[in-house]
Amino acid sequence: MTVTDTTTPVAAASHGAPILQARGVTMRFGGLTAVKDVDMTVNEGEIVGLIGPNGAGKTTFFNCLTGLYKPTEGEVTLMGSVIPPRPRAVVIAGMARTFQNIRLFANMTALENVMVGRYCRTSSMALTSILRGPKFRREEAETRARAQELLDFVGLGKSAEHLARNMPYGDQRRLEIARALATDPKLILLDEPTAGMNPQETRQASDLIFKIRDSGLAVVVIEHDMRFIFNLCDRVLCLVRGEVLVEGTPAEVQSDPRVIEAYIGGGDDDESDESDESSDLGPATTTEVSE
Repeated sequence: MTVTDTTTPVAAASHGAPILQARGVTMRFGGLTAVKDVDMTVNEGEIVGLIGPNGAGKTTFFNCLTGLYKPTEGEVTLMGSVIPPRPRAVVIAGMARTFQNIRLFANMTALENVMVGRYCRTSSMALTSILRGPKFRREEAETRARAQELLDFVGLGKSAEHLARNMPYGDQRRLEIARALATDPKLILLDEPTAGMNPQETRQASDLIFKIRDSGLAVVVIEHDMRFIFNLCDRVLCLVRGEVLVEGTPAEVQSDPRVIEAYIGGGDDDESDESDESSDLGPATTTEVSE
């Protein structure tokens, strides 16, 4: 399977030590095993892609990594330390994420949305905040300045005072990334960052992710757009029915006949996702998949 690309490939950065390691992660819901014995390592300065048909367990695995779910079995470590299954603890440890469905504060400005992301890095207590003491005012000024820097970084510097609900869809996606970056992560996980985007917005998202990688962060991306993922990532994992089908470089994964079968030949991964099955076949068609 080959993916035709019209863009110039971007050279991968040299990779450092492992920053995230998942070992034997299994997640069961009653009698249903959504994720089974999945291993994954993400190194410093690396972009890793996670692909698979609908119902493959990708978002469930993300939720296990980020503390929304406590794995039934296995463990997740960040920079060598086991991460407790609590989202706030995960964020403080240095891992941030975005969601498949945008979760912005619609009635806040772009700047205020990013400032919210800094909450985990401030230390003012309730009384100081209520009284607006010197420490609170100093941290608020620092938070505002940092939020503006991040808006500039993602290309939204002139939209700081716009309400999130009034921003174009692509800008909302970038705003959510800026809010995740406000937590000062070492690793950022992006759940379908180009879902619903047009080709121009998708190219901008790709450029932004490379920019994030070049700033020193590791990145993990779930995506259905095969052209996007194969041109973006250093390594790709393909999940099918909750298990790792294949892992390797983009060239190795896209040429593996098992991946072709998973996307084109298998249409019964999860009954709950039957209505969305066409969203898997669509990207395969638009990315000019051929045998």
